[in-house]
Amino acid sequence: MQLIKNKIVTEDNWCFISDDGVLGKGDICVSLARWQQNKPELLSHTGKLGVRIGPADNVAQLAGDLPKLDLIELDFPDFADGRLFSHAWLLRGRYGFKGELRATGQFMPDQVFYLSRVGIDAFKPADSAYLPKVLENLHDFTVNYQQSIAN
Repeated sequence: MQLIKNKIVTEDNWCFISDDGVLGKGDICVSLARWQQNKPELLSHTGKLGVRIGPADNVAQLAGDLPKLDLIELDFPDFADGRLFSHAWLLRGRYGFKGELRATGQFMPDQVFYLSRVGIDAFKPADSAYLPKVLENLHDFTVNYQQSIAN
């Protein structure tokens, strides 16, 4: 499946592993709960590691582990919940996460410009038909009144 990373459409090489799923090979992403429960096993994995965060998750619980992670997925279960905007800002601004910060799920294409301003650099909408619109909306504005966390 494709996604947008750094404003370019590219292939997604990551695999999300459910909490009861078998760890596969390659680059994997797990839930925060699974990360906390199986951290030693996951750290011995040969591929890259990522953690998926939901709106109700506490990103402070992950702060000390960020140097071990290459990807944080912010999973939008529906477009009306804005807590993941704050999570993104905290991960970039307060905790200094340097890896890929990805929005997944039910975010709206109209939100991607603002999501990029809080540090999200990759977008994987639930419906890949939205990819052209997401890419277009990343260029909605040319003038900003506030500084971005991404700059």
